[in-house]
Amino acid sequence: MTEKFIMAGATPMHVADSQKGDKCVVLLHGYLESMIVWEEFAYLLRDRVRVVTLDLPGHGISAINGEIHTMEYLAECVALTMEALGIERYSVVGHSMGGYVALAMCEMYAERLDSVVLLSSTTSADSVEKCDRRRREIELIKAGKKSMLAHLVPHAGFAPQNLKRLADRVEDVEELIMITEDEGVIAILAGMIERKDRDEVLRKSPVPHMFIFGKHDNYIPMDVAEELAAKHPEARVVWLENSGHMGFYEEPERCAEAILDMVGVGC
Repeated sequence: MTEKFIMAGATPMHVADSQKGDKCVVLLHGYLESMIVWEEFAYLLRDRVRVVTLDLPGHGISAINGEIHTMEYLAECVALTMEALGIERYSVVGHSMGGYVALAMCEMYAERLDSVVLLSSTTSADSVEKCDRRRREIELIKAGKKSMLAHLVPHAGFAPQNLKRLADRVEDVEELIMITEDEGVIAILAGMIERKDRDEVLRKSPVPHMFIFGKHDNYIPMDVAEELAAKHPEARVVWLENSGHMGFYEEPERCAEAILDMVGVGC
C-alpha cells in the first residue's frame, strides 16, 4: 500500500492505495478508529481488487476541519479523494460510523458507486437516548477523561469469546482512541448526533447493497439487526456467527469473502 496526503477540497487526507486492480474497494473505518485497522484485512482483498483506505477527517492524521464533521462532509471528502486518485467508480465498505458515511455517499454520489457494504452499521438516525450518550461522551472528552472511553469501547466491540484470543487487537483499539485528537472526536460526535435517517434512501437506492452483521454485537443486537434485514429485502445479508462489532478482526476471511462476492470478484 502506497501512503500519501491528498487535498480533498481544503481538507488534507491521509490515504493508502494498493494501486492495482480493475475494480476498487474503499474501506471506511469507524468511530475512534483510523485506516490502520484495515492494514491486515486489506491483504485479503488486494490480490483481487484495488484497495483504498483513508483516515476520515478527525481521525488518524487527516485534518480536523471545524467543530462538527457531518456525515455529508465526510462523504464529500471521500468522493474528492477518489477524484484526486483518478478513480471514477468504486465500491464502499463502511464499518460502523464508516457505514453512515457510505450511506451519505449512496445519497450524494450514487452514480459513482458499484456497491455499498454496511459492516456492523445501521441506517437509522440516533435515538434520543443515543444522542444523549454522545453528548455525555463530548463532556468526558472536554473534561480530559478520554481514557474512560479507551477502556470501555474496545471491550464492548468484541464478542466475549474473542476477547482473550484477540487481546492484542483490543489493546490496539485502546491505543488508537488515546491518540485520536480530542477536537476530532468531538467534531465526529457532533456530526453523528446530527445525522439523518437514511433507511428510505437505501431502500430506493440503485446501488447494490449488503449488510454484514455479527451475531454477538453489543451495539447492534440480533433483534435490531434482524428487523433491519427484514426491512430491506432488496439487500444481501451476511451473518458472522462468531463476531461482535469488529467482524473484520474477528472473522476476517468470512468478511473478505462476502465483500469480494459483492464486488463481483469472488471465488
